[in-house]
Amino acid sequence: IPVHLGSMQLAVQKGLKKFDGKLEDGDMILFNDPYISGTHLPDITLICPIFYENEIVAYSANKAHHSDVGGKAPGSMAGDATEIYQEGIIIPPVKFVKGKVIDEEIANILLSNVRTPEIRIADLRAQIAANLLGKQRVLEIVDKYGVETLHKAMEEFMNYSERRMRIEISKMPKGSCSAEDYLENTGTSNKKVKIKVTITVKKSQLFIDYTGTSKQVEGPVNAVLGVTLSGIYYVLKCLTDPSIPMNDGCYRPIEIYAPEGTLVNPTPPAPVAGGNVETSQRNVDALLKAFAKILPEKVCAACQGTMNNIAVGGINPESGKHWTFYETIAGGFGGRKGIDGVDAVHSHMTNTMNTPIEAIETIYPIRFLKYELRKDSGGPGKWRGGVGLERSWMLLAPSATLSVLAERTKTSPWGLYGGKPGAKGEYYIIKPTGKRIKLKSKCTVKIEKGDIFLVKTPGGGGYGSPLERNSELVRRDVLNGLVSPESAKKDYGVVVNLLQSNNVRLKQKR
Repeated sequence: IPVHLGSMQLAVQKGLKKFDGKLEDGDMILFNDPYISGTHLPDITLICPIFYENEIVAYSANKAHHSDVGGKAPGSMAGDATEIYQEGIIIPPVKFVKGKVIDEEIANILLSNVRTPEIRIADLRAQIAANLLGKQRVLEIVDKYGVETLHKAMEEFMNYSERRMRIEISKMPKGSCSAEDYLENTGTSNKKVKIKVTITVKKSQLFIDYTGTSKQVEGPVNAVLGVTLSGIYYVLKCLTDPSIPMNDGCYRPIEIYAPEGTLVNPTPPAPVAGGNVETSQRNVDALLKAFAKILPEKVCAACQGTMNNIAVGGINPESGKHWTFYETIAGGFGGRKGIDGVDAVHSHMTNTMNTPIEAIETIYPIRFLKYELRKDSGGPGKWRGGVGLERSWMLLAPSATLSVLAERTKTSPWGLYGGKPGAKGEYYIIKPTGKRIKLKSKCTVKIEKGDIFLVKTPGGGGYGSPLERNSELVRRDVLNGLVSPESAKKDYGVVVNLLQSNNVRLKQKR
């Protein structure tokens, strides 16, 4: 997942400090403290030292998102948290596995603080298995080539990536450019929060400066440094040669200044659940907006700019056990030169697939009513922004707690070079009486049996003037239900007549 790009190196470095010289073969270190692991509490990091002839030759590590780690709301993604203690259990670096055996005391403490312990321990065992496979693969290489060759290859691999990245940076126009973008609220207030970034290109070096960014806030939208780094590394990956291997060498030519105590580098006990999933997206938007001034042909318009985090849970009346369902919902990708934005896709900091509705309904007490593309949500442009989704489900359990942690309901995903913005997101609870309650983009609410939750995700921004769009592409969009005839006429200057024979006659008004 792109949002983890910048956190793993920090997590491994910081997580190992406590155990210098104190690790044995078969041990594994576990932790989730965001101010160490670099993301948010639901992301648990597990590190495995790899021994060869009684010496550590490498480490195998992974990070996995867990759907609940405790806290005030099911899913551990409360949109109104005011301190990190409300977001879940905080685990400092501990030896979760000792001599190939899970420490039952640590496991019991952890599992006693989550709502779905059976699922948590299963996921943790999966993380252990992943590390063991990584360990096995490394030892196979060592057996074949030796430790010295392994280490030389690792170093040269990073040096190679550094050289390639410096070549890419040296091709960029020299100078500085700045951009700003905003979060629409903090989760605890309606105050907008600013991210300002200045990018300077000097020879083969990049300087990224966040001076001017808002101070850290009371709500859960603070982004720890690892998350901020992830956005930078992701954008560089998008704008440079995709064949460059991603490793620490890629990051050596980049110097970053993120003032401590700001939105992009907070200090404890600031809550951070939303920083990982929402502020990370806005950071990417700000970076791309700045890079658009020096690399206009490579940058896309704003994507949906949110992960649409939805967490819901309660007590299963049949089993008496907790259930928790967490998902992120796709939206529109921004248009870019020569290409329309992709419809209904996760973008930027997240790239996860959606869970099939049939699987969700089998496990959780919810029934889906709608899952379709959202007409007219893509920003009009010469290259149209991708459209978002409409998705709704009904609660079948007696009651539950629902958390929404999202963005782009007040500010639209922006267009570029004459392109228009994408549609804003919308979230509703529809009562059995038909009453529709509009939700804030960050909230935690109680819902009851028969309540319907409806989400309309944002579309991507358009690129270039919509009046320059090929009229045949407008016709195709109308036929495919992505653009209405009204929008075709108003935004694109194209009149589309859908005859009974389903043929289309176009009259351009430009």
